[in-house]
Amino acid sequence: MIKYYWSKFMKKIRGSSVIGSFVHETSKIEAGSAFINSKMDKHSFCGYDCEINQTIIGKFCSIANNVVIGGGMHPMNWVSTSPVFYEGRDSVKTKFSTHTREALRTTVIGHDVWIGQNVIIKQGVSIGTGSVIGMGSIVTKDVDPYTIVAGNPAKLIRNRFDDIIIKNLMQSKWWDMNEKKLNSVSKYIKEPELFLEKIQL
Repeated sequence: MIKYYWSKFMKKIRGSSVIGSFVHETSKIEAGSAFINSKMDKHSFCGYDCEINQTIIGKFCSIANNVVIGGGMHPMNWVSTSPVFYEGRDSVKTKFSTHTREALRTTVIGHDVWIGQNVIIKQGVSIGTGSVIGMGSIVTKDVDPYTIVAGNPAKLIRNRFDDIIIKNLMQSKWWDMNEKKLNSVSKYIKEPELFLEKIQL
């Protein structure tokens, strides 16, 4: 038991790198993670050893360990993909030229999204509210709200709910409710239809 707590302590003391970003006071970036030029709204978190770049993350999102979101891409339409031909600091020091690469595209993660361990999400992708990304998936295309996707490349597994419930959840925007109201209806969170009924009262 002592070894377990010691390993947890050692893991946490590494700290995280939050650069040019906003993280809501109710949210958390775990140790070993890099959070760069990004935004995380309330009641969300990312786990250990994540790399998140140029990304907007909504409310109530759960991001597991070792997730990579966004980040640069090498220019595949040039003669060479090597960083020795474009601007910026890189792993290699030599620069034969300093051409400008295409600007990073922003990745958008909706509200109440669950992203499993070891997922990679390509820059510029939009992940719909309420969706679930299965562990180890590689996401190269937009993901619809309230769907479950998995695989390499990630593909639709199924919808979380029927079309009517999905539509009503999206229209409710429950993630924007004040905390007093949310606290009063949280007892119904396991029953989507009843939850939707109660938030109308």
